[in-house]
Amino acid sequence: MKFTNLPQKPSAFAYKPIVILFATCFSTQAALAENQTQITLPPVAITGNPLGVSSDELVIPVSVLSGRELSLKRENTLAETLNGIPGVSATNFGPNASRPVIRGLDAERVRIMQNGIGVLDASSLSFDHAVTIDPLIIEQIDVIRGPAALLYGGSAVGGVVNAIDHRIPTEKVDGILGRAEGRVGGADSQNSLAGVVDAGDGKIAIHADAYTRKTSDLDIKGFAMSSRKSRAENLTREHRGKLVNSSADAEGGAIGASLTFDNGYLGTSYSGFRSNYGTVAEESVRADMKSNRWDIASEFKELGGIVQRVKFRLAHTDYQHQEIENGEVGTTFKNRGLEGSLEAGHANFGALTGVLGLQFQNTNFEALGDEAFVPAVNTQNKAVYLYEELPIDQLKLSFGGRVEHVTVDSRSNDKFTGQNNRFTPSSFALGGLYTFSDHWSMTTNLSHSERAPSYFELYADGPHLATGQYEVGNAHFAKERSNGIDAQIRWKQDKHTFSIGAFYTRFGRFIGLLDTGNTRGVDGELNPVDADNDGVADLSGEDILPEAKFSAIKATFKGVEIEGKFNLIDNLDLTVKGDYVRAKNNESGDSLPRISPLRLGFGLRYQLNNWGARLDVLHAFGQNRTAANELKTDSYTDASAMVTYKLPVTRFNVEVFAKGKNLLNQEIREHASFLKDISPAGERSVLLGLRADF
Repeated sequence: MKFTNLPQKPSAFAYKPIVILFATCFSTQAALAENQTQITLPPVAITGNPLGVSSDELVIPVSVLSGRELSLKRENTLAETLNGIPGVSATNFGPNASRPVIRGLDAERVRIMQNGIGVLDASSLSFDHAVTIDPLIIEQIDVIRGPAALLYGGSAVGGVVNAIDHRIPTEKVDGILGRAEGRVGGADSQNSLAGVVDAGDGKIAIHADAYTRKTSDLDIKGFAMSSRKSRAENLTREHRGKLVNSSADAEGGAIGASLTFDNGYLGTSYSGFRSNYGTVAEESVRADMKSNRWDIASEFKELGGIVQRVKFRLAHTDYQHQEIENGEVGTTFKNRGLEGSLEAGHANFGALTGVLGLQFQNTNFEALGDEAFVPAVNTQNKAVYLYEELPIDQLKLSFGGRVEHVTVDSRSNDKFTGQNNRFTPSSFALGGLYTFSDHWSMTTNLSHSERAPSYFELYADGPHLATGQYEVGNAHFAKERSNGIDAQIRWKQDKHTFSIGAFYTRFGRFIGLLDTGNTRGVDGELNPVDADNDGVADLSGEDILPEAKFSAIKATFKGVEIEGKFNLIDNLDLTVKGDYVRAKNNESGDSLPRISPLRLGFGLRYQLNNWGARLDVLHAFGQNRTAANELKTDSYTDASAMVTYKLPVTRFNVEVFAKGKNLLNQEIREHASFLKDISPAGERSVLLGLRADF
């Protein structure tokens, strides 16, 4: 088949005149007095700890990307930007839809947040649904590896990814500052442009940002289909050199404002996200996605009395995703919801510090059309949590608990019968950080986590064409439960750092989507007759799909992560990293699907005056431990390099860069991807960019 459905331009968007934004930024800056001092925003506190300590003081492993490092690592999706961090991989449903996978866990076990509030999209429902966050406007990303259900709920049992922007300014701004970035090239022939501006008079701070991104079909090495899949299913390999229907057209932006005080702020923002992209698995289907979001946030510190600090956050999201086939809308997914939190930090009781938090979420999900394999559902979540830290000489203890009440109610229609479910998950954690010396420390964290099943794990019943399966849920599921231990040894001296950690998580009840060995017609017929073996049921004439059921099993996840940075000489640093995850179905002894293999890598960073250069090499070993009906994946070595140069200009900090990807031009297929056998990574390419801070 040939792809004929050209990219459709998203609907008119309020932030379209991005050129006007840039012109305003630069003209305003040029008008400032020459003696004006440079304004910089302070670093944002790590979200893995509500007390706001740095990452090396945390009990659980946290990785932080911000500033120039984040700018140079930005990719098209949030997951691709993070892919390669020890313990983090990506689902990679083509180049435009991807969610982070943390320690082998994805979907409802990895909580994706924006400024501490859930994104409330539909990306966890299906691998072909993109996350409604574009890395172009993000200022910092915090990644919590391991159970964080204590602070963020059962959907954070695998970890948390929190994307932080300045859409609601949290600090005083006196003057104007911002950044702009443009990129061209790459394997997807990308053209992207983004601008961010913050301005204020010390009392009122205003933020604006806008971005646009357009890509073509991805250039790939060899055929889209793997040789393994071709041999296993006796299929002819097509589409050499191009990943058909992988183009995208996206744009978005925001405006926000805050009243800032000596001890806090109160602000609000409105943001919009639009994206139209090919779904890769279906050559004639494109996804047209939009999300509108209102945020309110406030925090006040140094209040005195028992309550020392109060933080409030609230977000309303209106999300819609339409799947368009040959110009006609086939399925529409809607998710409208409200999520908020109130957190109070109490005065010290001796050396004891901590917070008490309340969180709530109310979402209404609806699917209409051909691929509506789940009913309309209302999900409500109310929770209270307590987190405390107690330093005792060289030891710092952390402990706390969380209790939630979750309701998941589906509505009746022609296909589904309405059902109601109630759950009360509880999570507890106890951790410790012991500092042996100025250079050595060790952390350990014990956790018990519980998660309420999601609406699709409970109520799914229908063909899910994006994954090529007929999915069946179970409305009688109980809570998912796990117990885990995480330990890490850390070393730092001068400019050198190194850490090695291990984790072990045992699920007494793990809800997974497993192949049953049965087949279903698209109409739901179980094991339909197909005498001529053409993939179509003889009696109904419906396409036949493999049946996959959400099942509760006993499972174990364990692994190791290493990360280090060493200063070799004055201007040259060496980085090392690696991770390994082993996930097993304890009942059958089989491996669980889509688990990344052993990965080892190193990098070199060189900086001299205005010139910079870096080389990164990551080797992923072949994955031979596979689930039933899952193909193995070959090893690959992904080498990338970058050269940067800061232009000698006085008024702005301007840097140009050239980034080479997949320099060895290998056929790269990520085992964590559902589409690994029909959607490889891009071929060798070069991306050119320019970024400016002012």
